Amino acid sequence: MTSIKDSVALVTGGSRGIGKALVEELYARGAAKVYATARDPRTITHPDAIPLALELTDPDAAAALAEQAPDVTILLNNAGAALGSSFLDSPIADIRREFDITFFGPLHVTRALAPVLRNNGGGHILTIHSALSWIAVPGTDAYGASKAALWSQTNALRLALRPNGIRVTGLHVGYVDTDLTAGMDIVKTSPQSVAAQAIDGIEADALEVIADDPTRQIKAGLAADPAVLYPQDAASSH
Repeated sequence: MTSIKDSVALVTGGSRGIGKALVEELYARGAAKVYATARDPRTITHPDAIPLALELTDPDAAAALAEQAPDVTILLNNAGAALGSSFLDSPIADIRREFDITFFGPLHVTRALAPVLRNNGGGHILTIHSALSWIAVPGTDAYGASKAALWSQTNALRLALRPNGIRVTGLHVGYVDTDLTAGMDIVKTSPQSVAAQAIDGIEADALEVIADDPTRQIKAGLAADPAVLYPQDAASSH
């Protein structure tokens, strides 16, 4: 079991949304110290958090975290962005950038900080995926594909890091009430609920956390005929 009390955590993308809620939840559960990253560390508003600069696509910036936060025992890979890249219509450079942010960004951070966690006696990594890891939605082509790849990355890293005493949890969630979904008239999960479930998952050493019912339904559909997830496509084939 991973204890939050007296732990030292690092949250990427800690200035708003889920990341901000994670920082608050970690302190509420007794974390001794929380580092929070942002492109502009001045946007980190929690009074106790230690702000650090991070450009997610820059491996050198990720490597610098190991020097700036040598006492970390828990890493939360939260930072990301949805650029809305289309496989057919967007420039290939935009699609590559989506992967640079969503897939390679967390990998840079994990590769930099896994040795820190190991040297501190082991620890825990939580990486946030998406319901879009499991289903294609128009307008989210590259984002969904990069999240699917990130899911695979997390599963592989869980196996690779376990001998080092590092546990790995993947979190999947659908629509969350953040800047990303502002203006969308849909049912959304609160960032606070996602953060609480994420920390529950870390404390329980869960392999996976699914933070809302729609995401659970999508995952269940993976075991069924593809027509369950894509009824519109099945209907058009008859």
